[in-house]
Amino acid sequence: MGISVSETVRVAMLGGTFDPVHLGHLRSAVELVDALGLDRVHMIPAHQPPLREAPGVPSHERLTLLQHGIGDTPRLVADDREIRRDGPSYSADTLASLRAEYGESARLVMALGHDAFLKLADWHQPQRLFELAHLVVIARPDHHQPLPHTLGELVAGREVDDPAALFATPAGGLLRLSLPTRMAISATEVRQRLCHGGSVRYLLPEAVERRIMALGLYRHER
Repeated sequence: MGISVSETVRVAMLGGTFDPVHLGHLRSAVELVDALGLDRVHMIPAHQPPLREAPGVPSHERLTLLQHGIGDTPRLVADDREIRRDGPSYSADTLASLRAEYGESARLVMALGHDAFLKLADWHQPQRLFELAHLVVIARPDHHQPLPHTLGELVAGREVDDPAALFATPAGGLLRLSLPTRMAISATEVRQRLCHGGSVRYLLPEAVERRIMALGLYRHER
């Protein structure tokens, strides 16, 4: 692994379809490392997303694009464990795999965006997520509406104010984190641009753009 598994290890899971991976995804991962003092961020493409249609580009190719996007960036890892697992890509199962890999005392985080967080109560085994890891929500400063009732009950008493308080225990906490750079890049918009022959320069890493163009990916995306 290259990391000594001990109580000081801080590891994050950043999942998604990465359809395709763009600079917003990668910049968020780098800033999570800095803000939380992480040893590693596992960027994990979903094989079968439970709450949305399967992407048009196969999971193995989305993983390859992610590998090209990460390149030699320290502490970021393109992780294929959901692709290797049969059935829906449930985050609880992925966290269980990471917990088994790093040990019970490791500080494990699942990072997710604000929109995904608002739907957390509808996820598969949402309570189990907190049994396995902390949740770090990448905050959106323009969103201040009250939480849905079921979500409020799920996270009651879990929220802390800073990483030190979060990492006092291996799992079970919630931290809302504002990252320095908010790159408003939409994978949907990127796909639409590619479909219509528009420019995606400076939205994607150059290596990702080159591979997409070479293979003609997303050319017939609706």
